[in-house]
Amino acid sequence: MQDKSNNGNSSSALKAEELNDRTEKSPLGGLGVFWFRRDLRLTDNAGFYHALKGENPVLPLFIFDKNILDKLPKDDARVTFIYQTIEDLKEELRKHGSDLLVKYGEPEKIWPEILKDYEVKEVYTNHDYEPYARERDDSMSEFLTSEKIAFKTFKDQVIFEKGEILKADKTPYTVFTPFYKQWHAKLNDFYVKPYPTKKYFKNLYETKHLSLPSLKEMGFEKSSLDFPKISYKNKLDSYFKERDYPALDGTTHIGLHLRFGTLSIRKAVKDAIDAKSNVWLSELAWREFYMTILWHFPYSAYDSFKKQYDKIKWRNNEEEFKAWCTGNTGYPIVDAGMRQLNETGWMHNRVRMVVGSFLTKHLLVDWRWGETYFAEKLLDYEMASNVGGWQWAAGSGNDAAPYFRVFNPELQTKKFDPKFEYIKKWVPEFGTKKYAQPIVEHTFARERVLKAFKEALSNS
Repeated sequence: MQDKSNNGNSSSALKAEELNDRTEKSPLGGLGVFWFRRDLRLTDNAGFYHALKGENPVLPLFIFDKNILDKLPKDDARVTFIYQTIEDLKEELRKHGSDLLVKYGEPEKIWPEILKDYEVKEVYTNHDYEPYARERDDSMSEFLTSEKIAFKTFKDQVIFEKGEILKADKTPYTVFTPFYKQWHAKLNDFYVKPYPTKKYFKNLYETKHLSLPSLKEMGFEKSSLDFPKISYKNKLDSYFKERDYPALDGTTHIGLHLRFGTLSIRKAVKDAIDAKSNVWLSELAWREFYMTILWHFPYSAYDSFKKQYDKIKWRNNEEEFKAWCTGNTGYPIVDAGMRQLNETGWMHNRVRMVVGSFLTKHLLVDWRWGETYFAEKLLDYEMASNVGGWQWAAGSGNDAAPYFRVFNPELQTKKFDPKFEYIKKWVPEFGTKKYAQPIVEHTFARERVLKAFKEALSNS
């Protein structure tokens, strides 16, 4: 999927031409800066491609953003993953005579410092759709424009964004199936074609090695968690029949890589099409559906999409919430999922639905509590999908499970982990006297939540 037309060519004439090209693009005339955020790869990167094709040599930049980092635990594994990826990017860029400028701080304070050190003519980056990112980019655009520096942004982390998939009346879809029908109908080779960035690496800014602040200097510790590799093609043929069984390794584990852009969405979608893996393709579209919802309805990041659901009287029992967090509810499949999350930073998608339903329906704990816990623990945490998934489980979201649908953990176990293979792996005391008693009885919990939801919704 990578364009290699100018990579490794031994032609001396071509090398001379590239050197002349670099000389013509002297940094004395100013620089273009490409600002990496959640697109941490050099290949098939939309904004990076456009930067490299611009008029000025390109200085790559990454900012460890204190506005985000200060809210994270000091052993947050995602920071380690980003840091290791940044090290890889620097190594690769140095092979091409360039480097990655890495800063630590608040972007609004970092950018004036950069402008003192470099003559920046234009800044390129890729769109981000989360509330903080939108606010940050609006602020940066205003600042850079005031400095007479162009701020150019591009679509990269999705196939279709913002208002590209709309109903006939130009309003956004809030139900997945019709959204997906149009998304799939509009999809063609053009949208999955990779950006040939390597072809233009000659336009990188030549610089000596630039320093990299250590994790410790930023107040973080190196995580011991293992990160999934990008290796999923062998799973696509069987994905549709194995993805719901948590004891099987039947899912792709690419959420982390899509979240931080170490994998191009165009490549993922192209691989799904080539493998005729329609179920996996629809899962990739679900991600974009939730991003579209977050874009059009930004309030749903923190409030119920269906606003009447904010009238529900949640119990929010802290001891029960703690039992859920630690995997000690007495419901084996729930406990297995939570322990898998706590130990690995990942949970099987089927089990995510079960534990989400259990927290909001069985325990009547506000979905925001669960969403916040997942935000802290999940390696592949992505606000749009996480909020969407939690509101789906609670019944408060768009295209959500109806409030009267309450997952029965025992039936879910019989259907998706009938031999208790998944449960026994994560709950070794299952079946012994050491295992916790159920925190609540299923039938009682179901009747309680139905009553609570009916009271709230009947008053809206």
